[in-house]
Formats: sequence, C-alpha cells, structure tokens
Amino acid sequence: MTLPEPGRPALALCLLAALSACSTPQTAFEAAIEPPSAETMTRAGSALNSLPPPRRKVDVAVYAFPDQTGAQKPNDFVAEFSKAVTQGADAILIDVLKSTSASRWFTVLERGGLSNLVTERNLIEAMHRSYNGQATSPLPPMRFAGVLLEGGIVGFDSNVETGGRGAALLGIGASTQFRRDKVTVSLRAVSVNTGEVLASVMATKTVYSVLGQGSVFRYVATDEILELEAGVSRNEPVGLAVRQAIELAVYRLIVEGAEAGLWSFADQARQAEVIRRYRDAGRGVPDPAAAPHAAPPATPAPAAPGPQAGAVRATAEQRHAG
Repeated sequence: MTLPEPGRPALALCLLAALSACSTPQTAFEAAIEPPSAETMTRAGSALNSLPPPRRKVDVAVYAFPDQTGAQKPNDFVAEFSKAVTQGADAILIDVLKSTSASRWFTVLERGGLSNLVTERNLIEAMHRSYNGQATSPLPPMRFAGVLLEGGIVGFDSNVETGGRGAALLGIGASTQFRRDKVTVSLRAVSVNTGEVLASVMATKTVYSVLGQGSVFRYVATDEILELEAGVSRNEPVGLAVRQAIELAVYRLIVEGAEAGLWSFADQARQAEVIRRYRDAGRGVPDPAAAPHAAPPATPAPAAPGPQAGAVRATAEQRHAG
C-alpha cells in the first residue's frame, strides 16, 4: 500500500518521536556501567588527601614511570599506532605524591629533568667564578633522596568483558553495548642506602566504554525505504584511569609501609585505625561512608626502632652537609 504524499511527513515525524522515546531515557543498565566523571574525586584520591600526616616526611625521587606494556589503542577495524596508555605516567605519579595529605607525606626531588637542573647549576657557578671571582659555589648542596620510587604501567588488557542488550519491534529498536578494559600499575620503594626493595604493590583500574544506539527501518512504499539511526558513546579517559590506579598504588604503599614499620604516622592511634580499615576493605581503599570504629588508645613509640626501620628512616632523611 502506497501512502499519499501528505501522509509521509507525518509518518516520518511519528517515527522520529518513537525513536527519541526509545533512545533518550537512560536505562538502569547504562547507569550501572556509566563511567565516572573526570570532575568527580575518586575514592583513592579522597583517601590520599585525608591521610593523617607522617611523623617525618620521606624524601623520594622518581626517575621514570614508563609504559611497559607496548600496547596500541584497541581498534576492531583498523590498525592503531597510538599508544593505549599515557606516556607521561611519571608526571602523574609526581603530582599524586605532591598532593598526598596536602604535600605533608613526601618531599619529591626532581630527577626527570636532572640534566637540565645540573646544567643550570653549573652555569650559575661558572658565571660567579668568571665575574665575581668566587672559588666556592653560591648554591647550597642539592638534596638527595633516601627512597627511590620505581615501577610503571605493567598491563593493559582490552576487551576483558564485553556485552550489551537490545530490542526491536516493527523496525524500531534500540541497543546498548559496553566494553571493559583494565590497566595495571606496579609501584615499589627502594632504599638508596642498601638497594633493598622495601615495599612493592600493584593496582588495577577498569576502563569503561558504553555505546547506545537507536534505529528505525521502514518500507514507506514499495520503492521507498526510510532509515533513521542515532547513537551516543561514553568512554572513560584512559589517562584518568591510570591516575586512579596510581593513586590506589600510592595509598597501598603508604599503608603497607606503615604496617611494616618503614615509616609511621604522627598519631599512632590514627595509624592503627587507617591500617585496620585498610585490612577490613580487603587491603584496598575503605568506603568513606562506612563508620569508623573507635580508635584504640595511643601506644607509645618504641624506644629504639628495629634495624630495618631505623635504616629506612635515616636513609629517607639523608642530606649533604650544609
């Protein structure tokens, strides 16, 4: 049956309205896998910001935090030559360290641009010798680290889980698809004094991708076909996922280091509470909505730290004379 000419625009409008009704409302399925917003503070980031201060800041250096996966961007249709994860993870790690507990936990020393720093210092000293005749350096000795933070991005697994759902009736349908990838980072603390690996942790973050589509397929007449399609996709930035994994790794390193006696919180009662909640959360970041237990009574600090803890604390505070 061929529709009269005036009826075709009306039919198209009705089909568009039906398509909008199918694709616009967000389903509970989409809401459950919707990637978090970049502006939302992550649980690990919030936990790091709220960590109690340490008894003594730890001097650390980060030379590199490379991508050790070599993975390219996943693409089901064409070859991709761009890297799947950021190549600037060392900058992310330094920023996370500086923002931990309002910069009260770590003194981060520049090592990525060390050659530039040394060149500039040599230039200043040469100028002073040439124009002022000074034999001694006008600059104080550079501070050095007691702990090196090593590691990198060690895993990127694409299409770890895929799925979706859809339905169509009389040529009008909608579908939702999702994909989950995983990025894994490794972080370890190495003593400069002995070369010993003091602590090592790993953290994994899931990367979410969601695609929603709607379509209409109709035979308007024997020789005419009406097709309408619409869709939207939401992809969590991989750089944000890498930061979340690094935040989780730093949080684990701090808590497990305190648990092992490598460093300590200024308040022993709060340290015991942080460690207890960390264990209760399966050695992860505790839920901020969970009510904390009553803090145990403060325990006095040991009169003399063990040989390992004393070496680490001494190493973390080493400086050149002057």
